[in-house]
Amino acid sequence: MDLQQRIGARGSEFLLFAVTPPRLTVSPERAQEIADATRKRLSRLNLDGLVLYDIDDESDRNPEERPFPFLPTIDPATFLARHLAEWHTPVVVYRTVGKYRESDLRSWLDTQDASRALTVFVGASSREKPSATSLVRAQELRAETRPDLLLGGVAIPERHTRRGEEHLRLIAKQEAGCSFFVTQVVYDVNAAKDLVSDYRYECAALGLRPVPIVFTFSVCGSSKTLEFLQWLGVDVPRWIQNDLRHADDTLQESYDQALTTARELVGFCRRKDVPFGINVESVSIRAAEIEASVALAEALGKELRR
Repeated sequence: MDLQQRIGARGSEFLLFAVTPPRLTVSPERAQEIADATRKRLSRLNLDGLVLYDIDDESDRNPEERPFPFLPTIDPATFLARHLAEWHTPVVVYRTVGKYRESDLRSWLDTQDASRALTVFVGASSREKPSATSLVRAQELRAETRPDLLLGGVAIPERHTRRGEEHLRLIAKQEAGCSFFVTQVVYDVNAAKDLVSDYRYECAALGLRPVPIVFTFSVCGSSKTLEFLQWLGVDVPRWIQNDLRHADDTLQESYDQALTTARELVGFCRRKDVPFGINVESVSIRAAEIEASVALAEALGKELRR
């Protein structure tokens, strides 16, 4: 089955790998080199799909100094069209919809090949941020113009811990056309399990079938990367923070933590009969972290029933 069929089956487990497009300042030649290197690096993985993130400045959401500077990147749709034409699986293209005028978003939707592309719509990072197109309007546009193009939404377990209503957000997005959800990077396994459980039983109460939740994992190679994760709103339990900060090899420790957390969530979702996928992201430019992410994806792929 291809990725779209796996999502539609609501029971077939699948593996994704996520990357960030190159910086906007790179030359077309360098962008192609990066795309070719990515394709070669990931060739050993039996992936069901690739994810291309759409990066936005989120300083409006967090007033604290950003650990790493915001550097604009090539639009993921542009990167796919110009540099990844030979990629062999479907690609999930993120759209931070507030960045795009309604006419531009509609034009992009019109030109997509639903057998090759899927999308995840991301709303504004805060209520105060100016938005060219709202998330609700973007969902309406997709329903009006391209209902055949599979739409995903963002799931944030940490928000569920704070507010206790993330499962209701998922259901609202599902009713607005979302066929799957992708989480932020998961470090707090209990927060993720709470969200899965509440979503599962709310669906049962409403007579809905749960759609796949794709859990994102990554490696953390330094204390500064850990600070950046927390700046982004990822809740890293104190004991994991301590383990990472005091480890002889932070990268290996984070790899082990991610593998353990993923295995626990895989077993939990199977017991709860909630469809799921695994997404391993690599957003670092450090070779060691990139290779560790690829190794993590390879290991997690062996945990899935495909």
